[in-house]
Amino acid sequence: MTRSNKKMMDKNLDLIFEFEKYVLEHPDFARRIPRNAIVSMRVEGDELFNRWSHRLAEKHKNGKKNGPVFLVKIKKIRPAVSRIKELRVERAA
Repeated sequence: MTRSNKKMMDKNLDLIFEFEKYVLEHPDFARRIPRNAIVSMRVEGDELFNRWSHRLAEKHKNGKKNGPVFLVKIKKIRPAVSRIKELRVERAA
């Protein structure tokens, strides 16, 4: 696996995780997407990622999955921040 491909996969996983949190907070939105759908992430302004994501969706569409393709177009995303309120670091032995 190339470094570029790993970077795209990591970004896709991060976006899917964020999308899942969004869906949990907006269940009505989720009802519009069938269970067998192929969900393809898109990020406004990131054409390299968008092309990669499109190829991945096409691969799944032509492979074993045969559900409809839905595009999730992310217009803005907030920077990731830690939810940790307090912590302590200790040296172990």
